[in-house]
Amino acid sequence: MSGLPSHCLAAVMTAPGVTEIRPVPLPAVTPASGILKLEVCGVCGADWNFYNHLFKAHGPMILGHEAVGFIAAAGADALKRWGLKEGDRAALEEYVPCGHCEFCRSGEFRHCAATEWRRGGLRYGATEIAVAPGLWGGFSQYQHLHPATVFHRVPDGLEGRYAALALPAANGIEWTYLQGKAGPGDTVVIQGAGQQGLSCVVAAKEAGAARIIVTGRSTPSDRLRLAFAKELGAEHTIDVEAEDLLETLADLTGGHMADLVIDCTGSESGVAAAFQIARKCGRVILGGQIKKKMNAFDVDRIIGNFLTVRGMRGHSYQAVELAMQLIARDAHGIRGMASRVFGLADTDLAIRAIAGQSAEPALHCSVDPWS
Repeated sequence: MSGLPSHCLAAVMTAPGVTEIRPVPLPAVTPASGILKLEVCGVCGADWNFYNHLFKAHGPMILGHEAVGFIAAAGADALKRWGLKEGDRAALEEYVPCGHCEFCRSGEFRHCAATEWRRGGLRYGATEIAVAPGLWGGFSQYQHLHPATVFHRVPDGLEGRYAALALPAANGIEWTYLQGKAGPGDTVVIQGAGQQGLSCVVAAKEAGAARIIVTGRSTPSDRLRLAFAKELGAEHTIDVEAEDLLETLADLTGGHMADLVIDCTGSESGVAAAFQIARKCGRVILGGQIKKKMNAFDVDRIIGNFLTVRGMRGHSYQAVELAMQLIARDAHGIRGMASRVFGLADTDLAIRAIAGQSAEPALHCSVDPWS
């Protein structure tokens, strides 16, 4: 660990809605572990959920799982396993899988039980400080690298704030293309215009969809996002608080409705609407996590219209690699999502901006711990 400090500064969530900048000790590097020097860490909507609702169950932690940085130090065994060397620049996935279960062996490590942070597993940006060595989040100057860390190389010359788009963009590719099977001629309706929804627009455009329609609400943050959705390639946007969704969509599609519906809202009304606007033999992707049980679920609609319904859980390794390629060539203007960069001391503002809780909302933002 020659040249590394004994401590670094990190934004520690100490209570619901409260962040404190604290010195945190850097752990010793073992033959199988390492240390990442953060360049930036993107802010995800899930960070807002932790910030407000999940603290009591998990305690103080360093949030942030869209980490981009340099391998500052690592053991020989770790470097051999990772295929990297000290000084290499990489983006991390949030998952810390076991590496040997059936899901890991088949490339679906996101389903590995070891990544189940709700059940004691490890995940970057979702593991409390009490779990040694404590530096599990990207809103920090340095971050611990577990032996099972999953890396993606960052293309030369690509700014960190753009590389930090890789995970949300990967969700868009996974949900829209790899699982949703969007393709030429399709009408794709994306419910929700946050980071995931906007990434789905890019993926649908790249896949050759004929018509892309995005829904949102009347809030200032959604108005900003819906306008940007059109810049990315959406043909139409619908404010569901001001317009009747079914009638408007029927008018826009000549009664055809949607070949593919992707719900990114995580709301009961969004899920119910998805089944209503999908055409017969259509596909429905449920990407937004519903935080409570639904009172009603229209199974008859699914059966009667022969719908294919699939729940989403993050992204695959392939999706992140494809996302990095799209970002590297700025496909469809995707880099425009990276609208703001905050310093470490303003981590609280960054999280609130993503949640639409600040005077100046953001499409996607990053924390630069050295700013």
